Amino acid sequence: MQRLVQLALDLFDDPPAAAAPAPAAPSAASSPSGRSAPPSGAQDFDQKVPPALNGKALKAPESVANFRPAAPSVPLPSLLSPAEFRHPQANREVLLGDAVVGYALQRARRRTIGFTVGADGLAVRAPSWVTLGAVDAALREKSDWILRKLGEARERQQRIEGGRIVWAPGAVLPYLGAPLTVVLDPSHGFAGKGGALVAGASAGQGASLHIGLPQSASSAQIRDAVQAWLMRDARRHFTERLDHFAPLLGVRWASLRLSSANTRWGSAKADGSIRLNWRLLHYRPAIIDYVVAHELAHLRVMDHSPRFWDTVATVVPDYAQLRSHLRDEPAPLWD
Repeated sequence: MQRLVQLALDLFDDPPAAAAPAPAAPSAASSPSGRSAPPSGAQDFDQKVPPALNGKALKAPESVANFRPAAPSVPLPSLLSPAEFRHPQANREVLLGDAVVGYALQRARRRTIGFTVGADGLAVRAPSWVTLGAVDAALREKSDWILRKLGEARERQQRIEGGRIVWAPGAVLPYLGAPLTVVLDPSHGFAGKGGALVAGASAGQGASLHIGLPQSASSAQIRDAVQAWLMRDARRHFTERLDHFAPLLGVRWASLRLSSANTRWGSAKADGSIRLNWRLLHYRPAIIDYVVAHELAHLRVMDHSPRFWDTVATVVPDYAQLRSHLRDEPAPLWD
């Protein structure tokens, strides 16, 4: 029984390895992070249903709503402390290697069995006429890939949780790739609105952000004051970099909007409007420059064809390494 498997990385649209035909140019282009971002990335497999499995050889279609999670593929009591991965909407269990995997199974009008591994775990979409046994068999066949991706997703989530910002006096967060300490300073006479950036007193000492709040300020007040300052600074920084790269790429940008999206770092439209996520300010300047150049390049090439990546490379030659860092290092959680 032969199966054809196609692996598709959903988190980023990787630069093509060969000069494949470019799709028709759309009116807008998505961010360098595609559908994943800052924080989550899903990876997909499509498993074609074997030709030998036809309607006559299979049981009648089954409804996911009638599945019983209490009927795992192996007796759970016989397992000695196995690793476990469980999707929040799991309605089916299967033993893959030494791990019990609870996955969310959805019946769909499709010809293949599709696997998606994301922050929540394993989700499976399968044709309505494929038996549960056939679905489990397809998962076992790709168990190495599934377990590897589940492990990577768990490690990524642990890194995200470990980087969660604790909003209190002395809170530390990354700013342009370096630690920034929040100082509550109600008596400070700020020249700007709401806060002031103070450089470290000596080499190696990080900068601090002085915010005009009393020591008794709540965590929500501290968070909101820091966010307001960062958003103003993000607009200033992004504008400078847009003005720097636009002439180099031979394009003109018309407007800038700040985004708080969880799954996209930026976007560009053919009318010259640019949207950038203010949380990019957590990353070092070179990474911000890559995203800015990426979006401006879309004003010349509104797709991710080889010509687009060649355009990006004219101003950011090491874009591939910067792009990988942006994908692999999630921004800190704020809430």
